[in-house]
Amino acid sequence: MTPWHWAWAMALGLRVRLLLAFALLGVTTTAVVASGSYFQARTVILQQAQDAAVASLTDELSKVYPIVSLPPNQEELDMLAQRLSDREGDAVVRYGDLWAQSVVNESDVLTPELRQEVAGGRIAWQRVDRHGKHLLLIGTQLRFDRSDGTSVPSGVEVYSVRSLDSEQQSIDRLAMLAWVTGGLSLILAVLLALLAARGVLRPVRELGRAARRLGEGDLSTRLTVRGVDELADVARTFNDTAGTLERQVGELRRMEADARRFVADVSHELRTPLAAMTAVTDVLDEEADRLPGDAGQAARLVSQETQNLTQLVNDLIEVSRFDSGTARLALDDVDVAAAVNATLRLRRWADRVETDLPSGVIARLDPRRLDVIVANLVGNAFRHGHEPVSVRLRAEPDWITIEVADHGPGLDPEVLPHVFDRFYKADTARTRSEGSGLGLAIAWENARLHRHAGQPGSLVAGNTPDCGAVFTLRLPRVASETVDAGGVR
Repeated sequence: MTPWHWAWAMALGLRVRLLLAFALLGVTTTAVVASGSYFQARTVILQQAQDAAVASLTDELSKVYPIVSLPPNQEELDMLAQRLSDREGDAVVRYGDLWAQSVVNESDVLTPELRQEVAGGRIAWQRVDRHGKHLLLIGTQLRFDRSDGTSVPSGVEVYSVRSLDSEQQSIDRLAMLAWVTGGLSLILAVLLALLAARGVLRPVRELGRAARRLGEGDLSTRLTVRGVDELADVARTFNDTAGTLERQVGELRRMEADARRFVADVSHELRTPLAAMTAVTDVLDEEADRLPGDAGQAARLVSQETQNLTQLVNDLIEVSRFDSGTARLALDDVDVAAAVNATLRLRRWADRVETDLPSGVIARLDPRRLDVIVANLVGNAFRHGHEPVSVRLRAEPDWITIEVADHGPGLDPEVLPHVFDRFYKADTARTRSEGSGLGLAIAWENARLHRHAGQPGSLVAGNTPDCGAVFTLRLPRVASETVDAGGVR
């Protein structure tokens, strides 16, 4: 995942989390406050209604208290029930098996629990729901005055039944208000979350864009530092890191440019003395067979090492062209099979290589670079693999493919990612080798020089099912004149 995608995903996650956190906070706060207010208001409303009803009943009873004679008859009970009834409630009077009631049916209203409390001589009240109506039941027992001045329970039970519908309507309005308040609080919480997310995520998005530009190579990228909070600290840290990275990369680029210039200068300077040395070694080669013993062997050794040094210098010069972007293609129509066969014959490999080269495959390529690639691949197979070495050509409408394989031990998986690196050696203990260590790197870059429709050629290393190494070269049938060296690996 790129830094931009990472920052975008993080910003999206923060937005969702902020929205959820604010929404949860708003709902929780509203639920707690509204619920507390609702229950407190409900209790107050019902308590006030209950206190008022008890006071009203007590006031009415004071007008008929105490009972003068017992037992009362039905007419007296009916008269008492009528006196205790008013527009706010009805009354029920009971004495033993006698009942007196104004409107309500005592069997539908009075509960056993309430009657049991009143029968014990206590004042009791209870809220009940009957047939969708909210009722407040209040019950008490009248007392009887005896001749000695004391009073005892008379057995006359008085019940007041009052409607709580108006109070319930007030409570329902409170509940509706609590729901509306909760909804508004939730909307407000979401709006606040969006504002907070915008303020918090804007620096995150800026950080993501800056990280993307930095990853694309714009080392001058910096963030604007706002404020003194944690996000400002992140911006300052990013700027410090980017500045350090810019300085280090600039230093590395300068050192790399100096190294490349040094290699190019040394390589060119060595060409003149090497030309003279080559002329001398040509003479030594002609006289080596006539020189006695060690002198002849020394002459051949000097000649061979001079050739190796010449090849190394030529490779370094070629690498310097790739580094500087001055490598160019000299395109020509090439019979690929004939060109590969010519490469093998020139190096006296024709009898040692198995070939599968269909004739008639014409491609517009740089023949010199094709020769360099094939020579490096086949020479590498002979040096590090086992014979037989095979070369196969396959043609497609727009591309050709050349495979060079051997029957050696193959390439170790740890070697494959580095096989085209400069001077790479799979065996670190091997400090001296027959080649310069640049052959495969130059072959890889020569392949990439050939482009078609913006797509470069390729050279890939791998292993065959028989455990041998195989190098697959893929070049366009018609290469482009546009060159993009890209840098040797």
